[in-house]
Amino acid sequence: MESVLLAIVLAPLIGSVIAGLFRNQIGRAGAHWVTILGVATSCALSFWVLYQFVFEDAPVYNQSVYTWMVVDGLRMEIGFLIDSLTAMMMAVVTFVSLMVHIYTIGYMAHEEGYQRFFSYIALFTFSMLMLVMANNFLQLFFGWEAVGLVSYLLIGFYFKRESAIFANLKAFLVNRVGDFGFILGIAAVAMYFGTLDYAETFARAPEHAATTVNVWGDQHWSLMTLITMLLFIGAMGKSAQIPLQVWLPDSMEGPTPISALIHAATMVTAGIFMVARMSPLYEMSETALSFVMIIGATTAFFMGLIGIVQNDIKRVIAYSTLSQLGYMVAALGASAYAAGLFHLMTHAFFKALLFLAAGSVIIGMHHDQDMRHMGGLRKYMPITHWTLLIGTLALIGFPGFAGFFSKDAIIEAVHHSQIFGSGYAHWLLVAGVFVTALYSFRLYFMVFHGEGPRKFESHHEAHDEEGGAEASVHHEVPDEPVPHESPKVVTVPLMLLAIPSIFVGYFTIGPMLFGDYFDGVISVAAVHDTLGEIDFHGAFGFMLHGLTGIPIYLAAGGFLVAWYIYTRRPILATEIATRFDWAYWILDRKYGFDDLYQWLFARGSQLLGKGLWQAGDRVLIDGIAVNGSAQSVGWLASVMRFLQTGYLYHYAFAMIIGLLGLLTWFVIV
Repeated sequence: MESVLLAIVLAPLIGSVIAGLFRNQIGRAGAHWVTILGVATSCALSFWVLYQFVFEDAPVYNQSVYTWMVVDGLRMEIGFLIDSLTAMMMAVVTFVSLMVHIYTIGYMAHEEGYQRFFSYIALFTFSMLMLVMANNFLQLFFGWEAVGLVSYLLIGFYFKRESAIFANLKAFLVNRVGDFGFILGIAAVAMYFGTLDYAETFARAPEHAATTVNVWGDQHWSLMTLITMLLFIGAMGKSAQIPLQVWLPDSMEGPTPISALIHAATMVTAGIFMVARMSPLYEMSETALSFVMIIGATTAFFMGLIGIVQNDIKRVIAYSTLSQLGYMVAALGASAYAAGLFHLMTHAFFKALLFLAAGSVIIGMHHDQDMRHMGGLRKYMPITHWTLLIGTLALIGFPGFAGFFSKDAIIEAVHHSQIFGSGYAHWLLVAGVFVTALYSFRLYFMVFHGEGPRKFESHHEAHDEEGGAEASVHHEVPDEPVPHESPKVVTVPLMLLAIPSIFVGYFTIGPMLFGDYFDGVISVAAVHDTLGEIDFHGAFGFMLHGLTGIPIYLAAGGFLVAWYIYTRRPILATEIATRFDWAYWILDRKYGFDDLYQWLFARGSQLLGKGLWQAGDRVLIDGIAVNGSAQSVGWLASVMRFLQTGYLYHYAFAMIIGLLGLLTWFVIV
């Protein structure tokens, strides 16, 4: 097993190294072949591991591979913990990554830095595998920081664009805030438990259930609450939860394939995976669970609202990711860890599908991402149209599609939760169903319905009104061809991702949520077992039950509102925005988070730096230390110049005065 696991994690790394260091020798084709073969190898072996756990009842593998060092009995190791949770994550990460690698051949065909991009995305896959396969906090932190580093490189891939550099720096800094809490949580584990190994930590946790720590002054916190809250701060940064969500929409500055990889299966899901893995610790703190649930539900609803006013096709899907991550986090807070992970899995497929389909649209629109310039693309791009529609139906939770089962399970679990904030969270999640359907079908109707792409229509109308060919000189009518379907290297991954987006929920809800798939992996206290409160009678019965609930009608309502506004009365959207300009302004400004952080932290840092420069550099260092020293030497030299005149009688006079002074001293003393 160890050799298989090493092959899984090292195959993408080897491909990345070859594509990155030998890009000139292997060329563009060599770069994509070596990385695709590496990820394909990892994917095939990951599905073999998953097969072993699903059908062969394979035992849990928990072994150290390499001991880095031992400090005062604290072992720092590289090791693998392979159980049903890890197997599922490995399969999802490598499959989505493989689809993204293949898709990238078509999307990045004419881009500079082709080999560099393939090297980065293969390295991203390696980093995520190291994270999910870890059996200790040290390796978890390594993978955690590695995906952050590679995301920085990928978001800023177009490093000549100022907006891309701003975005990757923003992502890096915001995640440092979360990671500061994360590493403090790991340090607390090492300090109080004396180990970084998961199994040993979980085994010793009950001994510290009643332990309290003095945080500041006379404030005493439960140790388990402190550890879990600190770890969750890391998850808030990595999985972009309020108030650390500001970096994720800006990550759209990177190429579309990496948007799919970051949002679907790698970086942003790391926080969800971590909290689920740490379930034995979280079950010991209802305070932490309540905090997690409230943060998740707040993110789910309020970030979804912003998606309604976005016009960039990728940013609409980005805010969708923020909202869906909120659903997952709310499930974790309700102790429905299996439901959160189930939604992580289904979301990985349909969100990758949505991003890659959006990328196909962008290719067809000659890299124009503004939905206001689109329309009628269904007749030009039929495969992209149908696959994006499938992803949309899965996202809104259409009955039978993957997202329906996981979304409804989360809403039901939160509804049955008894911890503080569950009522607030439940209604926000229910309301979020309407919001999800509204922004999803707004995108769908704006992009695929109508007479034709408005970008070209507006140019042709201007051309016709001004009269003949002469007008084209003044109105710069583009010579770009009308949109057409993307090549097979783009559409085949779309079709392959569409299949699990439809069926994976139906076939896996039973074992993952109500079966024994996560037995012995996830710990849930009896009083927190919200999934156990759900009356499950098979996937079909669950679907029939969902047809009688409020969420399905809210989803239908969101669809109808979007259909009416964006196909029957498009002017109504402008009228609503004008009528409720204050609400539109709030959503367009993203609730002011970006402005606040720019003013408080970015501008504050600039002012602090300016103050240190004025007081420290100019006054203290330049004024006193550097210039002051020079001035002191100059003053001393000017004094010495008066003493050293070169005249003999001056020196004789000085000697006489000195002699008289010495005689006086000796007489007096």
